[in-house]
Amino acid sequence: MDISPADLDWTLLKVFARVAQTGSLSAAARVLGSSQPTVSRQIHALEQAIGVELFYRQPRGLALTEAGRTLLPHAQSMEAAAAQMRLAAAGADAGLSGTVRITASIIISHYVLPRVLADLRRDIPQLHVDLVPSDTTENLLFREADIALRMYRPMQLDMVTRHLGDIRIGAFASRAYLERRGRPQTIADMMGHDLIGYDRSDLLLHGMRALGIEATRDSFALRTDNQSVYWEMVKAGCGIGFGQVTLGRAEPDLEHLLPEIPTPSLPVWLTAPEVLRHTPRVDRVWRVLEQAMIRHIKGGNDQLTVP
Repeated sequence: MDISPADLDWTLLKVFARVAQTGSLSAAARVLGSSQPTVSRQIHALEQAIGVELFYRQPRGLALTEAGRTLLPHAQSMEAAAAQMRLAAAGADAGLSGTVRITASIIISHYVLPRVLADLRRDIPQLHVDLVPSDTTENLLFREADIALRMYRPMQLDMVTRHLGDIRIGAFASRAYLERRGRPQTIADMMGHDLIGYDRSDLLLHGMRALGIEATRDSFALRTDNQSVYWEMVKAGCGIGFGQVTLGRAEPDLEHLLPEIPTPSLPVWLTAPEVLRHTPRVDRVWRVLEQAMIRHIKGGNDQLTVP
């Protein structure tokens, strides 16, 4: 493996790191925004360039060879160094023009941020925004996003974070559904209704059990892991579901059921890489999101203004 740095295509090292991380060509392609055949060709090209095999096939995907395990830390270090260079360059940008990439939960992206971004674009037309709806963790150090709105405390280093507050969760159903099936007066009554739950995720089950509700996956008449589809099912009258109280109370056709139940809350954290936090455009978007989310948490509906 006597390879000169000039002989290597640095893009191939990034692809190598993603395949090693995900364990498959198709999963790496999704992360990279590429295709499985392209990623396969890139791995083959890297193996040809360095003269060793990096992966071997196993029943559930790809595993690193001994040579691959030896080279992976070096590829990751090079990728991290490149990411730090990109962050440093972005942090030196003093203009408002350009793009800010925001990642937020699917529910916040769907039901809260569109109006916020409309106001932002109205007041700062030279600013472009990429919105990444996701309930997974994007790596801010690798510029997968510039600002993250998350329902858990970020643990990455070199980040600026602020806890904006906690969003209360409640049980909701449409008036049409309740008129058809009746209004539950207790938690026990609720268990006799059509409940909307998650498919593979067990988060809702854990939350219900914390309230003393002995629920299983079979307790749910309808199931989906897509948060927007879940909320639309509640609004459509499919049954009783759980959602953000602020969103539920804003829907005239929904009723908040058993509001006295001490349901859990979702913490809201705003996060950005330390090196980007005070660049003009990231700072402006940060302050707009901060103001909008605090208002959302409090359930306010007054007009958002750009600071």
